[in-house]
Amino acid sequence: MTSIQDKTALVASDRAHLIHPQHQAQEHANPKVWVSGRGSELVDIEGRAFLDGLSSMWNVNVGHGREELAQAAAGQVRSLAFGTSYAGSVTLPVIRLGERLRERIYPNIEAFHFTLGGSDATDTSIRLARFFWNAQGRPGKTKIISRELSYHGSTVAGASTTGVEEFSQGFGERLPGFVRIGSPYPYRFENRHPDLSPGIAAANLLEEAILREGPETVAAFFAEPVQGGGGGVLVPPADYFPRIREICDRYDVLLVSDDVITGFGRTGRWFGLEHWGVQPDIVQFAKGITSGYVPLGGVGVSARIKDVLDSRDSDHRFWHGYTCSGHPVACAVALANLDILERESLVERSAVLGARLLERLGEGLAHPNVGEVRGLGLMAAVELVADKSTKERFPSSAGVGARLGEGLYARGLCTRLLGETICLAPPLSSSEAQIERIADIVLETIHTVLAPAGDTTP
Repeated sequence: MTSIQDKTALVASDRAHLIHPQHQAQEHANPKVWVSGRGSELVDIEGRAFLDGLSSMWNVNVGHGREELAQAAAGQVRSLAFGTSYAGSVTLPVIRLGERLRERIYPNIEAFHFTLGGSDATDTSIRLARFFWNAQGRPGKTKIISRELSYHGSTVAGASTTGVEEFSQGFGERLPGFVRIGSPYPYRFENRHPDLSPGIAAANLLEEAILREGPETVAAFFAEPVQGGGGGVLVPPADYFPRIREICDRYDVLLVSDDVITGFGRTGRWFGLEHWGVQPDIVQFAKGITSGYVPLGGVGVSARIKDVLDSRDSDHRFWHGYTCSGHPVACAVALANLDILERESLVERSAVLGARLLERLGEGLAHPNVGEVRGLGLMAAVELVADKSTKERFPSSAGVGARLGEGLYARGLCTRLLGETICLAPPLSSSEAQIERIADIVLETIHTVLAPAGDTTP
């Protein structure tokens, strides 16, 4: 166990020398310093154990401390720590991972390009889509359409695709050629076409945007099967994505499924669009492919796109890649991670545990400030509102989100809030007892922070 004095020195070093993701200095006045993890638990520098309610960053699908993954990494480092995938070269783990993914991913996806994570997977998908149309004599098809409240990364192109305005504030103008439409967000979607279902009405926003921009200018539509990091676990209506697929086919627009969060069992299926029987033209993934043990992402494409790439001559090839594309150590860990997911039936387990988590969280709907409980598989959210009848949000001055976060942490649950929405995505390997405890903590915290008028129950 580390002393408070040691932590004080570490925090001072953190504040002096580190720039964190989404950096804000005050957030690191007293940061959580994690030193170990086992299963669904994290242990901080002071020896306190917490349930990992978000799989750290939606990514530790198989849980912490998996010796098999450590051994896979070490074994590959000993045999070949790095080998390039450039210039007619390849390594065995890259080949094997392509074969394994082909067995588990959407049936129409044939080939893969590996990246370092989700943000550069978005850049790769954008370049692939534009290259695909240009190679077929349609160079004007370059525009990218995405949705409000989506998250697709923090690179310049990724932030331009992302539908959360904060990611573009302070960085100058977003790149040209990026268009946003409304999110289906069932709890708050305003259906201006009462003759249509909300799912069809939301999907038709894409058709309106394509016609407005001109079909000859639109390359691709990006969508997360469930909007996670930007929207707070927004599960679309069942008829939404089938209609999206129809629209993309009608106007020759590639459908890009961003499965960075929803891939590898998070929603109770291997990949998110499987829930609605839809196949994308391009799928991008990261996070759960290695359960976060080492960085790895990638993009998968249909045979139609692969055939175009293969047809190009040397001077007109797909000029794209990264030094560590297809890193053999990362691919070796991914293969071992897939073994765990399959051997322990964690994808199926996600569906079962997720249903129980939603059932338990649903008990909170009796509370006057619980507006909605939603989720799919082990991906859930509880949205708190100031007024249930109007769905009015709390004013920021009330500090409700901060108080909820403090209450969850004090009870031993580490997770993430988006405003006053509590997001949950525990490891797929969590025990039934841990799922029950997560639900208990969430409900207890809501009741304590937002006690109904006249209720003095502690």
